[in-house]
Amino acid sequence: MTNIINNTDLDKIQNTIDNGKKERQFVRKPVKLHGEWNLDPNSEYQFKTELTYEKGKQTIEIDSPSFLGGNGNRVGPMGYCIAGITSCFIATFVSVASSQGIIFNKLNVDAECNINFAKTFDIADESITESINFFIDAKSEDKIIDKQKLEELVRMAEERCPAIYSMSHIIKVNAQIK
Repeated sequence: MTNIINNTDLDKIQNTIDNGKKERQFVRKPVKLHGEWNLDPNSEYQFKTELTYEKGKQTIEIDSPSFLGGNGNRVGPMGYCIAGITSCFIATFVSVASSQGIIFNKLNVDAECNINFAKTFDIADESITESINFFIDAKSEDKIIDKQKLEELVRMAEERCPAIYSMSHIIKVNAQIK
């Protein structure tokens, strides 16, 4: 019988952990994409990429907001970035909670990221991403879960989330011209 809590398959996670302990390469997963900048000014978007996942592919079109030179016809790069960070964080939060047997009957998250474009426009050397805030509305009928327990789960998710780790630690960037 499959062990699924909060739409999270704990057996699959445990299998990943077990295999990762035996062979560290098992927990290293590359994410690759090929993107194309659209040079046509009459187009509805500026950038297009096809992302692959286990069971398929999805094409994503991105257009910067008008203040960044786009037309605002699609979600902009930072919107996808914040959606990715938020979904990664809440997935980590749910995984941690589920592994402790906590069952939610409601779970929503609001995210807010304050972005300062002063450095982007060479106006000032200020931090671009000032903060990201998550407001989690988690409800459970389980008596063991209270606000203190939820805060403990948040701290654990903050420590374990790949996206949060990537934002809070230096990542080597290697951009090259072909």
